[in-house]
Amino acid sequence: MTAGRGVLVTGGSRGIGAAIARAFAARGDRVAVHYRDAADAAQAVRDGLPGEGHAVVRADMADAEAVRAMVDEAAERLGALDVLVNNAGVYLPHPVTATSYEEWQDAWRTTLGVNLTGAANTTWCAVRHMKKRGGRVVNVGSRGAFRGEPAHPAYGASKAGLHAFGQSLAVALAPHGITVASVAPGYVATDMTVEELATPAGDLIRAQSPFDRVALPEEVAAAVVYLASPEAAWASGSVLDLNGASYLR
Repeated sequence: MTAGRGVLVTGGSRGIGAAIARAFAARGDRVAVHYRDAADAAQAVRDGLPGEGHAVVRADMADAEAVRAMVDEAAERLGALDVLVNNAGVYLPHPVTATSYEEWQDAWRTTLGVNLTGAANTTWCAVRHMKKRGGRVVNVGSRGAFRGEPAHPAYGASKAGLHAFGQSLAVALAPHGITVASVAPGYVATDMTVEELATPAGDLIRAQSPFDRVALPEEVAAAVVYLASPEAAWASGSVLDLNGASYLR
């Protein structure tokens, strides 16, 4: 793997994003850890990364101008922007039969604004820094894009859109030496899911996989790092399932 690249990880202050940041830094890359509100957590992730040259950058992913400024800042502070990982996302409950019309609209607006439009805007801005030298874009999608999210339909739709977006850009950006691929994780053990996994519902969640467990953030991070590597160029346009055979398609 080529060392010393500049890597921007959106939603890098916790969970999967933090694991991705650590995985790239462990390989000698310089990482910009993006956050929206969790400044202390983002700084803690950055301070714990091996190597030097890492940065913390902030933006509301639903704010197009803030995204532009954040990407430009990341590129400047890292010295280059070679890899973008679109990981930031929200997961808001809004079951169709138990949500008011106003709540329904808010959930769709917020979820698509962050998970899909935010990722699209970040990619547009990142491409301006990559197209003269090539680069890698990896989207963190979801198993929910395929099997559905009954209580979180906007989330499932946003991740399905993110996968399709990645495939469209894989074709559009190949002439510029930029690859685009996606991962589709199932349930992942993070600080956001630890409480639910400790309840009786956790047994049912683990039983979704024949391995009787859920993924570790580091397993998702390993796949992202691979898809961003020179060796994975021919995987451009792919969507890699990471769900422990809990959903096959």
